[in-house]
Amino acid sequence: MMKTTPQSPSPSSTTAVKAWELRLYVAGQTARSLAAFENLKKICEEHLAGQYHIEVIDLLEQPQLARGDQIIALPTLVRKLPVPIRKIIGDLSNTERVLVGLDLRPRA
Repeated sequence: MMKTTPQSPSPSSTTAVKAWELRLYVAGQTARSLAAFENLKKICEEHLAGQYHIEVIDLLEQPQLARGDQIIALPTLVRKLPVPIRKIIGDLSNTERVLVGLDLRPRA
């Protein structure tokens, strides 16, 4: 399955960078899981370039990890940092909903 995708900031911007720690819970390499990962990467590159780290957790391989973040549906994105923790369920295809959910864009 997909592992982690570290994204490091450019050396000149390290002082002003806010680190975004994102955890994507999936169940295998289903079309929905792959779509969620691709959608998340696209959103992060457009809105958080160089400021994020994505950890993909396949619950088919590590089911015990679901308990820590209270995962009840898949795929689920958990924003660990910046706090507060936020969760978004689904394939992340609704970009506007994801941006609001991650607190990158205010609610309308």
